[in-house]
Amino acid sequence: MSDLRLRTLRAFSRTPSLRAAARRYSGTAAPSAVETKPADHAGSPKPKGHSVVDSAIYCDGSRVASPESLADTYQVLHEAPRSLAWIGLYRPDRRELSSLAQEFDLHELAVEDAIQAHQRPKLERYGDTLFVVLKAARYRDATEEVEFGEVHVFVGPDFVVTVRHAEAPNLAAVRRRVERDPELLRQGTEAVLYAIMDKVVDGYAPVVAGLENDIDEIETEVFRGDPQVSRRIYELSREVIEFQRATRPLVGMLDSLRAGFDKYGVDEELQRSLRDVADHVTQVVEKVDGFRELLRDILTVNATLVAQQQNEEMRSLAVASNAQNEEVKRISAWAAILFAPTLIGTVYGMNFDVMPELHWQFGYPFAVGLMGVVCGSLHRIFKRRGWL
Repeated sequence: MSDLRLRTLRAFSRTPSLRAAARRYSGTAAPSAVETKPADHAGSPKPKGHSVVDSAIYCDGSRVASPESLADTYQVLHEAPRSLAWIGLYRPDRRELSSLAQEFDLHELAVEDAIQAHQRPKLERYGDTLFVVLKAARYRDATEEVEFGEVHVFVGPDFVVTVRHAEAPNLAAVRRRVERDPELLRQGTEAVLYAIMDKVVDGYAPVVAGLENDIDEIETEVFRGDPQVSRRIYELSREVIEFQRATRPLVGMLDSLRAGFDKYGVDEELQRSLRDVADHVTQVVEKVDGFRELLRDILTVNATLVAQQQNEEMRSLAVASNAQNEEVKRISAWAAILFAPTLIGTVYGMNFDVMPELHWQFGYPFAVGLMGVVCGSLHRIFKRRGWL
């Protein structure tokens, strides 16, 4: 065991309530960290408070204590010089955040944002403390939807406080990563912030792949003429817009962090890592911008195809209507032609005693001829007008 860690453990042992913790972590191996949702699966470590899912003290790149409460964490941090505290919270109440604000001199506006949640991604500096809001995202294959989470990070000279309001991001993996890399952890609280941001940004890659696959499916549905595709385009556009709101502010946030590298003496290797995160964010933002434009174009194409389909249907209806009109004309013409002899026959069929043609020798030929002349005349008239 290093001399520095031994001195730290001796400092812990001066406090009676923490002697057990010092004995527990006096070995050479550091315990593994767990940062999960308070109500987790059976077998997971129980939370150390109402919302404290993990609290750890790090010294010289190693985890040396896991205090059981916020009060114990404060005391251990005071007793151990040059140490770093990382407190992970899940949906804390106002009382717990007020305790942290009093201990670490957190600004009341930042504390209020952390309580209310539903904040846009941002980076604000209050004296020596950074307040960072990050939007995590993960793609649900079962429902083909993007689920968003939110994490608030307070970063001070010797402390990091993470406040989660959703299951994502999984900070347990971040803790394990930094604890496996003492050199990274020795770089201080900025290294923890980098690891959290890197985890959030890495989580965007599956979301980008999922959205890209959804857009490919929508393109197929559009040209296949699926009637439900318009609704899916609208829903996917909303997800892309929300994803864009989660990612685009990170570009400015990382630029602000890089602008303060020299002022705050950030390690050169850590600067390279943050630049790499910035490159990944830029790639994600460019792809998301492309998705939004592509969906806009797909919606326009879909509207055009729907309009064309409607025009084809209207044209078909017009053709059918014209054909029907032609049939009605033919039927009407023949009905008029046949009506003339019927009318003449009806007149001559009346049972009157006194009729001029009744006893006429040429009455029958005259009646038949009259029927023929009238029918022929009507047929000629209708033929000229195109009804027959």
